[in-house]
Amino acid sequence: MFVIGELINGMYASVARALQDKDKKAVQKLALDQIGAGADALDLNCGPASRQPAVDMPWLVETVQEVTATMLVLDSSKPQAVEAGLKAAKNPCMINSTTADKAKLDILVPLAIKYKARLIGLAMDSKGIPRDKDQRLELAATIVAACVDAGFPVRDLYLDPILLPVNVGQAQLAWILEAIREFRVISEPSPKTVVGLSNVSQGTRHRGLVNRAFLAMAVSAGLDAAILDPLDRELMDTMITAELLMNKQIFCDSYLEAYRKK
Repeated sequence: MFVIGELINGMYASVARALQDKDKKAVQKLALDQIGAGADALDLNCGPASRQPAVDMPWLVETVQEVTATMLVLDSSKPQAVEAGLKAAKNPCMINSTTADKAKLDILVPLAIKYKARLIGLAMDSKGIPRDKDQRLELAATIVAACVDAGFPVRDLYLDPILLPVNVGQAQLAWILEAIREFRVISEPSPKTVVGLSNVSQGTRHRGLVNRAFLAMAVSAGLDAAILDPLDRELMDTMITAELLMNKQIFCDSYLEAYRKK
């Protein structure tokens, strides 16, 4: 599983303060803590309070890459902020994210090609969240086709089926698991799959339990990557164990420690 740490996000009050005060140490500690807990990449998001995302994003990029060469996932709805971050980046990058809307694809796919970045594609468009699995597949296919037409390598594309909170879209969760399975056969080579895991538990009492249960189910459906909180040790242990049970890791009594040391 490719783990993308979610915690450097301006929607958290501590990160919003760090951005406002330009507190490098606070951001760098979050980066190193997540990497130490098993993150393979770090999501960077200025958050809704940022008045100058095209300034704050490169500051986040430069701040984090001072202490790590880990992949950076530039998370913004504003292409100007994404490109400003890409220009500042020395680390490998991923863009989070485009939708299936032509206007977004026409901007973000060429941007990913120009900067040799990976790309997350959300299976949605301007009409909103898809109603069912078939709509998700149709939108995902639109994203794949746009990437192929533009010459973007599909192996660097991560498709997100749009995970809904269980207390809002309970019936859709089974369709999302089916979509994860079927996204992989849209093309050859196959795109990868990713979810923003914390979405599934928003507004619920037992957030940790809901996250762990869904992550195990998604691993069994073939999920490749997840944006999550790597500091949640129980969640990470669940992921490691689920991959073990899917025969993706070799069993030994100390498999948890062995996975963390790899």
